[in-house]
Amino acid sequence: MNDRVVVTGVGVVTSIGQTVPELWSSLTQGLCGIDSLDIEGLEQNDVRIGGQVKAFNPKERLAHWVRDKTILHSDRYSWLAAAAASEAIEQSGLEVPFARPYRVACLIGSAAGGQTSGEKGCRDRFADRKRAVHPMFLPRVIGSSAAAHVGIEYGVKGPTFGICSAGASAAHAIGLGRDYILHGLVDIAIVGGADSALTIGAMLAGQASGLLSSDGCFPFARNRNGTVLAEGAGVIVLEKRQHAVARGAPMLAEICGFTMASDSTDMLVPGAECMSAVMRQALEEAQLDPSKIDYVSAHGAGTRLGDLSETRAIKNVFGSHAPNLPISSTKSMHGHAMGASGALSIIVCIEAMRAGWIPPTIGLVENDPECDLDYVPNRGRAAELTYTMSNSFGLGGFDTSTIIALPREL
Repeated sequence: MNDRVVVTGVGVVTSIGQTVPELWSSLTQGLCGIDSLDIEGLEQNDVRIGGQVKAFNPKERLAHWVRDKTILHSDRYSWLAAAAASEAIEQSGLEVPFARPYRVACLIGSAAGGQTSGEKGCRDRFADRKRAVHPMFLPRVIGSSAAAHVGIEYGVKGPTFGICSAGASAAHAIGLGRDYILHGLVDIAIVGGADSALTIGAMLAGQASGLLSSDGCFPFARNRNGTVLAEGAGVIVLEKRQHAVARGAPMLAEICGFTMASDSTDMLVPGAECMSAVMRQALEEAQLDPSKIDYVSAHGAGTRLGDLSETRAIKNVFGSHAPNLPISSTKSMHGHAMGASGALSIIVCIEAMRAGWIPPTIGLVENDPECDLDYVPNRGRAAELTYTMSNSFGLGGFDTSTIIALPREL
């Protein structure tokens, strides 16, 4: 583990921007992509809002794909992943297909995989009485399909698979990709997450669990009453620093700390102890004092217990620095993109450092009295950022923390 891992490309698809520049522009304006969902059969559900990616045209966005002949017949979550991967790889300047394909990994996380196709297939067969499901039904629904599609298009022959750990899926993919590079298994890792599960089944499940809000996503606010599901994708190109330097690649940021752990106490109730542990261990790995962190992109999903536990964990880890530490949750704008959320959070950190500007937590009119830190309410602010932290906590107690830095000299 004698080299560093840098980011050379980023790509997104979200409800408030279908490219990174579009997303960043929306964040600076404090725009909200959460709106009423147009889903047949959802009329009688109590929760009918979500962060939907509107006017996404896969034929246009993926018109340049030539090796993967089945991408346009795949599930929507794979389309979103493919679009985000294309943007990231284009920015990285990598030549594809790769000259050394076994030295490249592709890890794409997803909480729900092809749930949209699964629900449609069942409706086609049993409600509409069609004779069969689509011939691509099986690869559409599998949670590793997004990674496979991206791998086929770009000729990746190294480790390629999907990761499922709820809202921590993308962060786990990024952390594993980084570790593969550090341990010498690969030189390049295409990593991130994607989800598109704004379905009747997902909305019913979220409502039954008591985790969804029918009003909006208001992290850390007194009036918060749940999160809001969204679809989206975030993909990052990681490279061994020496590999990036050798080809003169742009280095956007460095992943200098990452930790993952399991709370192992409850499927639905998050605890502050494990959240504290991953943040503290990430700082130790990065060899940073807590006072060096300039901004935290919080998990901040808007649930009552989750936001409270994350606040307590930040206080535990940062001590006297906590009251002066800017924290925000962009889920307030684009919603909770499930398996993609960890990648979106890390990309927000990267863009914030590059722009010298912290995005806000919108809709924060009045703090919860127990959530009493600086959540950058409603308006972003300029700030010099050298080290940032991204937290992602998945349902079931899958906790991760990532530390991102501006590229440093050797």
